[in-house]
Amino acid sequence: MGNLIKVLTRDIDNNGGNFFLDFENAQPSHSETAVWDEVNQTLTEARLVLEDLQTYRGAGEEIRQAIQSPGVEGVQEKAWSAVVPLVGKLKTFYEFSQKLESSLRSLLDVLTSSALTPTQHLEQKQSLARQFAHILHFTLRFDELKMTNPAIQNDFSYYRRTISRMRINNLSGNAGNEVNNELANRMSLFYASATPMLKTLSDATSKFVSDNPDVPLENTTDCLSTMASVCKVMLETPEYRSRFASEETVLFCLRVMVGVIILYDHVHPAGAFVKTCNIDMKGCIRVLKEQPPSSVEGLLNALRYTTKHLNDEATSKQIKNMLLPN
Repeated sequence: MGNLIKVLTRDIDNNGGNFFLDFENAQPSHSETAVWDEVNQTLTEARLVLEDLQTYRGAGEEIRQAIQSPGVEGVQEKAWSAVVPLVGKLKTFYEFSQKLESSLRSLLDVLTSSALTPTQHLEQKQSLARQFAHILHFTLRFDELKMTNPAIQNDFSYYRRTISRMRINNLSGNAGNEVNNELANRMSLFYASATPMLKTLSDATSKFVSDNPDVPLENTTDCLSTMASVCKVMLETPEYRSRFASEETVLFCLRVMVGVIILYDHVHPAGAFVKTCNIDMKGCIRVLKEQPPSSVEGLLNALRYTTKHLNDEATSKQIKNMLLPN
């Protein structure tokens, strides 16, 4: 029986992750509970972060008036009062990125161990694979929202300029002092990135690989490529797709597929677009293009503009052409 299971699993690995991964209902086994509980706390907070980011209005009007009326104290105070709580939110988002990094490392510890193949890990530890998927889903959603909200960087730039001016004039920033200079520098670097959460994840994954020389790089990259394959197969196989209880799961699956491709492209030295890559890139792009354009344009743009190796010479013209904007 043991040999039969080995043969079946080897076939599954050769098929590129041909199994149903229950993104909707997978629950942790006893051995997974400790990691699951830790990551679940992060994912609960992730929902609040997204809600806060979705309703982030910015202080554009107050800042504009303050710049136009530099000598009017009341106008300056109004802008400052509007910006300080917003910077508090930006600080929370930044600090959350570090929690996300820690949770990702906990999941990678389990999902890349050499005890099992990548397919076995994902198939047998579905609750943790589901959490990994939720981290990727959050990451792409956060970056989509951040990219379309210029108020974030404008608010923070105004905050830093005002703090500098206060220091020069020896004025107290009151509530504004909650972000010290070192933290402000780190936050500036974070928000300067077009996709700050994705950068956090790719840096954390690369660091995980370098911090664990006893874990072969392939364990991590194969985990990512298998996850991409699982998503692609579930999306293009009616039997699997019909098992999704919600149509939202289709978009979730697409976002996760794109997230792991981008992560793979940043972590693997040759990237995700070379012929030797384990990801069926043409198949993944085809699946994306079969969806309603309004729901996938952001994901296609993520592949176009946030991957590392798309424009390399080794990338086939066919793949480059498939990703050309319409």
